[in-house]
Amino acid sequence: MRNVSILSFFIYLLSLLPFRVLYALSDLGYVLLYHIIGYRKAVVFKNLRNAFPEKSEDERRQIARRFYRFLPDLLVEAIKMRSISADQVEKRMMMYQTEELERHFRAGKGVIAVTAHYGNWELGIHRISLFTEHPALIIYKPLNNKSFDTVYNGIRSRFGAIMVPMKLTLRKIIAYRHQPHISVFVADQTPGRSDSHYFINFLNQKTPVYTGVEKIARATGFPVVFCHIDRVKRGHYCCKFTTLVEEPATVPVHGITDIHNKFTEDIIRRKPELWLWSHRRWKTKAT
Repeated sequence: MRNVSILSFFIYLLSLLPFRVLYALSDLGYVLLYHIIGYRKAVVFKNLRNAFPEKSEDERRQIARRFYRFLPDLLVEAIKMRSISADQVEKRMMMYQTEELERHFRAGKGVIAVTAHYGNWELGIHRISLFTEHPALIIYKPLNNKSFDTVYNGIRSRFGAIMVPMKLTLRKIIAYRHQPHISVFVADQTPGRSDSHYFINFLNQKTPVYTGVEKIARATGFPVVFCHIDRVKRGHYCCKFTTLVEEPATVPVHGITDIHNKFTEDIIRRKPELWLWSHRRWKTKAT
């Protein structure tokens, strides 16, 4: 607990720095990550070559540079979440097509919200928590480092988000099944080898994907809504909601999984620098 308290206090102190100072640190971080340390450059360039074989090496290099320019912004913005005010959250992330959530809530339904490691998905937790008075369940994959896991879950839940580890997802959603609520899944995570049973063609590669969103949508009958978080300019984002599946029971097996992953891929292709290319997404191969 002492390590958690020290880490939390240190992050809190950093978060009190104004945005202009944090972005100055981000500028320095870009130089360190890209030009000096070369943080996971081999992973990033391999992922880009495999995902975009039709692009030239120079085009892929430009995407990589823009990604490395965005990555430290994402890190300092995550730190700022420790003390950012509700007003600042609402100013820095605009919401569009919120009627896609509200009409499901008015019908007394829960919503299965799908997003990706794209844009500032962490700030999206704060924004959704502030947007609705209904319970906001955030489904997450626990970190190996327990101290970081505890600290960041504390930050994520500042405005009322309910953090739910993946293993408890169905149990928690069933507990809220009789009231409107939203359950948010970051659905482009890499399944463990024991969970890698379904592969799709994603960004030009055979890719293992979780099917949990589909299983829970079928079990509950809740609609599946995509939450697209885009960057408007430095430090400012927008969140747009699109209903992908109204009635899960009417979609063929694996259809829901295919639909939300295809939607994610289309977003990445339009503006690739906002996706987490340093993640070893394709370490599990189809057998």
